[in-house]
Order: sequence, then structure tokens, then C-alpha cells
Amino acid sequence: MPSLSSLIHALSIVGALGSSATESSKQFSQEFRDNYSILKHYGGNGPYSERRSDGISRDPPASCAVDQVIMIKRHGERYPSPALGAGIESSLSKLDPKLTYKGDLSFYNDWSYYVPNKCLYNAETSSGPYAGLLDGYSHGTEYRDRYGHLWDGDAIVPMWSSGYGRVIETARKFGEGFFGYNYSTNAALNIISESETMGANSLTPVCYADKDTATCDGLTNTMPQFKVAAERLNTQNPGLKLNETDIYYLMSMASFELNARSHSEWINVFTQDEWVSFGYVEDLNYYYCAGPGDKSMSAVGSVYANASLTLLNEGPQKSGPLFFNFAHDTNITPILAALGLLTPEEDLPLDRIPFGNPYSTGDIVPQGGHFTIERLSCDKTAVSKAGSYVRLVLNEAVVPFNKCTSGPGYSCPLDEYSTIVKGILPDYVGQCKVPHKDPKSLSFWWNFNSTSELNYRKGPIPCQEAEADR
Repeated sequence: MPSLSSLIHALSIVGALGSSATESSKQFSQEFRDNYSILKHYGGNGPYSERRSDGISRDPPASCAVDQVIMIKRHGERYPSPALGAGIESSLSKLDPKLTYKGDLSFYNDWSYYVPNKCLYNAETSSGPYAGLLDGYSHGTEYRDRYGHLWDGDAIVPMWSSGYGRVIETARKFGEGFFGYNYSTNAALNIISESETMGANSLTPVCYADKDTATCDGLTNTMPQFKVAAERLNTQNPGLKLNETDIYYLMSMASFELNARSHSEWINVFTQDEWVSFGYVEDLNYYYCAGPGDKSMSAVGSVYANASLTLLNEGPQKSGPLFFNFAHDTNITPILAALGLLTPEEDLPLDRIPFGNPYSTGDIVPQGGHFTIERLSCDKTAVSKAGSYVRLVLNEAVVPFNKCTSGPGYSCPLDEYSTIVKGILPDYVGQCKVPHKDPKSLSFWWNFNSTSELNYRKGPIPCQEAEADR
């Protein structure tokens, strides 16, 4: 007679096999568990990931075709800025390489900092599977597949980049991906200065009269969980004296490491709870410094939103079908604020994490993040009339426009979109007190060069380009 332990062992095997068979027969897994991914909890620091969608198909509805595209893309993955790099180096200096580290830092003695030359600070990365230059090129090829029908293969197509090194290089790589062999002859890169004197004729407008910066200026970049992390690492390694500020810099370093390498041991140094806290610290920075938490940002974003509305109403026959633009993360967040997208009902609290927060920057402006406006030409259906519709796409996920979702694929009728946008956009010139001598509207989409003179860089890339730290 078999023993009780033998029966239990046999039943456990049968149970495991049954469970395995059941799982393998399912078309869709039922497991969501903690819904956690590091890619969503390092703010705008680390590699691109698509936005978590509402389940709306990314492809155009069956009754529609895209006839115009207006995109603004953040530069690809990069190294830390010089300012952040200085903080990282200061925190790393507390880890004596002569000591042997234990616990979560046991890898440290075989690890080396991924920025061997300070000239790399601010530069786009060119190594690893998440490289910034690769991001730009891959995105171009993907959009050629999606929107290639809008280019006849002969026309010269302008593109626009703000005048910052890594942004320009992203635009060039995107162009190479989209146009392929024709990039040198059929793309015309236009570089728009980032000078404040450009006023509204800019991809990087500023608000001269921004008086809503107090909360941004007071952010500390710390959360209680950072103290827990510091205590844990210090306890594992007697003599180590990390503090919560060091934890912020080390977590920042970890997220940027993935931009240059395929793997970061530093990611695993910190717990899921600590990464959730770090992600919220980054949410606060974007919300209060470059998003709806600063009331001037909607005015800044209205420049692009208003000009794109003009393009949509003029249509591809008059204005053209393709508008590819390249700038920074802090130039995209004001546009979303101006359109009222993803704005929380209440300001983000500084003392706790409001779980369910729609303003999650890992979904909004990862490195290489982009905001795309599609103009759809649709046939009549049982519930919608024939005509033009607008669809908003953030990081390849369709974002319903406020309460206007009556069109095919939850799009918004162009006339209704126009009425709503005109009603919510603030007056940039008046609210931001644009100087009399500076441009009062965006005009470069209608006045552009058609040469390939700027398609390639002439000369070496300078060390740490001394422009705005974005």
C-alpha cells in the first residue's frame, strides 16, 4: 500500500500537469497580478515604451483612411545631463571601490559607470538595444509602414527640428528610416532655433510671464521610501552612508543606464515600492514644472495646438499630408495640457501617491515619446456621417479626446474638435506677454526650405552642447 507521502507527491504532480495543461489551452492568460513594469516607473528618464491603451485599435477604423499626420517627437534615449551627472557622481563617490559590497550591492565591484567620458553627458546614446539613434531610425521605418501612402515617392517632404543637437540627430535618423534611400534627396530638414526671441514661431516656446513656478521650485525629489532604501543598503554594508538624496540620484542613474546598455543591475537594487515612489517623484516634476500644474503651460502648448488646428482644417490638399516635428519632453507636455488631455481633476498631492493618477509620465514622455494627430477621411456608417475626423495618439495608443468620441474608432468629428479646441485654448501672446518684436504665431509649417542642406551634420558633435538642459 503506498504511503501517504507518496500519494501527496503523486497528486501534486497530477495537479501541476493539470494546471499546466489548463494554462496552455487558454488563448488569453488571465494573469495581471501587480501590473508592474519598470518601464513605467522611471518617468521620462529611460527607454521608450508604448502607452498603456484603453483597448482602442491603433489601426484606422475600417471605414476610414488617414489623410494627414501631425507628429511631435521627443529626442531618442540619451545620457544624463551634466547637472544630473554631477549628482550621480557625487553619490557614487560614497561607494569606495576598494571595499567588497554585500547584499543588493554585491555586483558593484564588477560594475563600471556607463559614462566613461563627460562629453557624453546630454548626448543621444548609440549602443545597446535601447539606443537613442536606433529609436529614431526604427520609429521612422514604422511610420513609413503606417503612413507611407501619404508620400508619392517623388515629393520633397519638409521636417522640422528644434535647434538642439540630440533633437536634430533624432530627426535625421527618423528621416533615414522613413525615406530610406530617398532621405538625401526627398527630405528637407528645417532647424528651428530654440532662442526665446522666436516667440510663437517655435517648437520650444517659453512663457515670459510665468509666475506659477513656486511648487516646481520647492520640489525635493524625495519620498519616504527612499529613506527605507538608504537604510537597507547601509545596513547591508556597514560604513556606507547613503541618504535619501543619494537614492534619488542612484535610481536616476539606473534608469538612464538602460539607455546605453541592455541590462542594469542597479534596477534590482531597489524594490517595486521604491520604483513606484520614484516614478511619482518624476510625475510631480513634469506636472508642476512643465505640465498642467503650472497654469502658464497651457498657454505655451496652445501655440502648437492652435497651429495644428489650422493644418487640420486646411487639409492635406492645401497644407500637405505629413508634418514630422522633433523637440523635447517639456515641449510635448504643454501641448497635452493645452488640449486638456490626461489632466487630473485635482492637482497632484505632494505628500502621498494618488494611485490611479492619469498623469503618469512613464506613459506620457518616455525617451523617444511622441504625440501624433491623425486626420481621418471616413465613409458614412450606421452611426456616423461621411467626413473628416480627428484622432489623437500618444506613444502609439489612441487617447480619446475629452468627451468627443462619436466618430469611427472613437474619433472626434473635425468640426466638433475645432469648436472645442478654439474654446479651451488660452491666448499665448497675451498671457505670456510676448515682446512686441517677437513673432506672434507659428508660421514655419507654411514657410520652409525645401533643400537637403541640413539633412546631415557637417563637422564633429561638440562636447556637452551648452544649450538648455532638457
